[in-house]
Amino acid sequence: MTLPASKTYANLPTSTYQTQLDDKVTRLKNLLSPFAKKELLADMTVYQSEVTHFRMRAEFGIWHEGSDCFYTMMEATEANNAENKQRVKVDTFAIANHAINKLMPVLLEKVKQHETLKHKLFQVEFLSTLSNDMLVTLIYHKKLEDEWQTLATQLEKELNCHIIGRSRKQKLVLSQDFVLEKLTVLGKEYTYKQLEGGFTQPNAKVCEHMLTWACQQAKAITTNSTSTDLLELYCGNANFTLPLSQFFKKTLATEISKTSVAAAQWNIAENHLDSIAIARLSAEEFTQAKNATREFRRLQQADIELASYDFSTVFVDPPRAGIDEDTLALLSEFDNIIYISCNPDTLADNLQTLCKTHKVISTALFDQFPYTHHIEAGVLLTKIIR
Repeated sequence: MTLPASKTYANLPTSTYQTQLDDKVTRLKNLLSPFAKKELLADMTVYQSEVTHFRMRAEFGIWHEGSDCFYTMMEATEANNAENKQRVKVDTFAIANHAINKLMPVLLEKVKQHETLKHKLFQVEFLSTLSNDMLVTLIYHKKLEDEWQTLATQLEKELNCHIIGRSRKQKLVLSQDFVLEKLTVLGKEYTYKQLEGGFTQPNAKVCEHMLTWACQQAKAITTNSTSTDLLELYCGNANFTLPLSQFFKKTLATEISKTSVAAAQWNIAENHLDSIAIARLSAEEFTQAKNATREFRRLQQADIELASYDFSTVFVDPPRAGIDEDTLALLSEFDNIIYISCNPDTLADNLQTLCKTHKVISTALFDQFPYTHHIEAGVLLTKIIR
């Protein structure tokens, strides 16, 4: 079977980008219209993406055809709807950044030269950064032996990247399983460890816009005062935590994933930000701890005393499902809420509760995922003075 070549992934419909973005803006404004004044929505800040080569990570299947092999993806065509895709050959990937596109053919040619590297390889994942760090994960349907490790180590040096080998119940890290990213926010550079398999914002330039917008909101509500404290829920690897912390006396960030907490702690130390503490708690667990309905040894082990914090602002970047009712009740106690959302539908649903106690005073749209229906939104809320 000979695979057809992809047309979709080689070229993007850049001429339609603005129309697609305008449609997203209209949709977000409609969803927020019950909660924000027309004048405010008219002034919504819209952060565009680059129209090509904006994505910092990509993954491809590998198709073997005799002694040859190719990158592949599943693609819908005119004859196949989204539920019935076909596998297509991918030579270039216009969504991914230039570094990934440059490495793709070089890596594949190197792999083809050694049967040990090529045999039963079925997937390749790339993770890159604006700071030109690159991690490649090669995934196999076989156990990886010493010969593979020797050849892959040589390949890693030749390509000047980091390589991981994976198979069932096996992970071989040749040098490191992370990349280092450097993001600039309001003129200051922050360094982030981004782990293989961990969550990171895929569009790094738009991520910088998101961080900048969030910091601008924090700066506006604190009026250059750092006398109060910040609570952050769902902090991940401390993506937002690092730059936001400069506007507050102390910051307490929560995250349930052990690997994300470890990355966040590394990032905090690397950036010399000693005003930040990390609690390994879910948002629901933190609500229980804050309301004193349950005690957590994890807080004691981290030497975190909730009573020592004077919270005025909470920052949230929840999963697509949004925020649970108990946590929404907790948020209603804060003077200010900075809400980043990856799902405007659940954002609108959450605002039905939050706008009983707060009003929306700033909105933004971040086009993290061009050429898709996905929308990232930002909303700043302040407490209603009755």
